[in-house]
Amino acid sequence: MSLTSTLSAVEIIGHRGASYDAPENTLASINLAWQRNADAVEIDIYLSKDGHIVAYHDKTTKRIGGRNRAVKEQTFAELQTLDVGAWKNAKYKAERIPTLTQILQTIPEQKRLFIEIKCGPEVLPQLKTELAASGKTSAQTAIIGFDYETMQQAKQLMPELKVIWVFKVNQNKITRKWEHNAGYYIQKAKAANLDGLDLGYNQFVTKAFVEQARAAGLPVYVWTVNKVADAKKLAEIGVAGITTDRPGLLNSALKQEK
Repeated sequence: MSLTSTLSAVEIIGHRGASYDAPENTLASINLAWQRNADAVEIDIYLSKDGHIVAYHDKTTKRIGGRNRAVKEQTFAELQTLDVGAWKNAKYKAERIPTLTQILQTIPEQKRLFIEIKCGPEVLPQLKTELAASGKTSAQTAIIGFDYETMQQAKQLMPELKVIWVFKVNQNKITRKWEHNAGYYIQKAKAANLDGLDLGYNQFVTKAFVEQARAAGLPVYVWTVNKVADAKKLAEIGVAGITTDRPGLLNSALKQEK
């Protein structure tokens, strides 16, 4: 494969939308990512107190909404009173927390949504219902998350979907060595019948690791990469997807022929 085709093959995933420019996890941010020709968009989800799936990253609404209460302890109506846009830029004032259903309707053909579960497995039955009702194909959504047991249950409940395990590698502060070897993550993912690995960008992400995972049927996705040079390096070593706050920038740099 030529370098040009290697770069263009990598999936550019808008992190919480185009969150460098627009308020994260909002319809404004998600639609901006689509406008900038992102291949996919990543969002975070919680279940509200009254059972609505909403797009939000933090456990509480303090940082963005100004209310220091857990998302799961607020009803959908309460969450809708929060302005989650003004903190980013005055032009986004009155932007609201969207529902998963609203976001699913924005996905263009041939594009997909990565849904990161920030709560626990309690969201899975409702998630299955909303995905089925959306009319989107199984190829247009993927489930991701840090909690291994939740990913395991998601794959069992929705075997037709790609389920990708997100993990953070710990580095020993004294020896500077990574605490786990690549085989540990690959073995765990295979044991749960998962479809990929998703990890933070650091020195653990080597060509050897990417090739080892791919040989086991596990494409590797990396977050959060905002520099063109880093993205090119990752594409060259064979990662399947790059999650970025700046999908437009990386898209134009890696996929000029588009």
